[in-house]
Amino acid sequence: MPHWWVSDIWAQSHTWLIAWVAWVIVSITLHELGHGYVAMLCGDDVPLRSGHMTWNPLVHIPWPTAWVMFALFGFTWGLMPVQPANFRGRYDDAKVAFAGPAVNLILAMLCLVLVVLWVTRMQNVNDDLHQKVYLVLRVGLTINLMGFFFNLLPVPPLDGSRILADFFPRVNEIYYRNGNAVMLAFAALFFFGSRYIWALTHAVADHLMVRGIQIAGGTP
Repeated sequence: MPHWWVSDIWAQSHTWLIAWVAWVIVSITLHELGHGYVAMLCGDDVPLRSGHMTWNPLVHIPWPTAWVMFALFGFTWGLMPVQPANFRGRYDDAKVAFAGPAVNLILAMLCLVLVVLWVTRMQNVNDDLHQKVYLVLRVGLTINLMGFFFNLLPVPPLDGSRILADFFPRVNEIYYRNGNAVMLAFAALFFFGSRYIWALTHAVADHLMVRGIQIAGGTP
């Protein structure tokens, strides 16, 4: 998204912009808390000692770089400090890495259930309110599906790279040996490939909503 994405979305729908900003911040915060919670279950107390087990998004989304990125492009990232040396199990690093995307998947499925129930059970609600609630839930579904798919890609620093490296340790050597190439690949993925992932996410979200509404007996 270009730097004027805020005014473009605001001109189309105030609700859409508010929902977008809220869902990105909430989703990243819960994503990082998912990492921290599972890390503590695996024996690492760094998330707690560092003060990151909090609902405060300012702790999870680094200032100012991540917030500037959010303002420019509508997407950003979060951080959760963990110390893999404290983990007890062989594949705990993969578990901790997967916990963040898993939270996004749970949020997406929750939004899907709620949007299906809203469309099929609340037809008598005022049209304006009906559309606003529908839009908020649909934005939540799409953003969290995007968070799930994107973060599982096996490119550092995304969670998928940690999962892959935990199962295949030699992958880490490849990442470190080709550090500049990997960062260029991530930059290309973020700025160019993300549009295709976003299109795929939209298609999946639309399909899930239509099928859910059909199954619930409503009109898609």
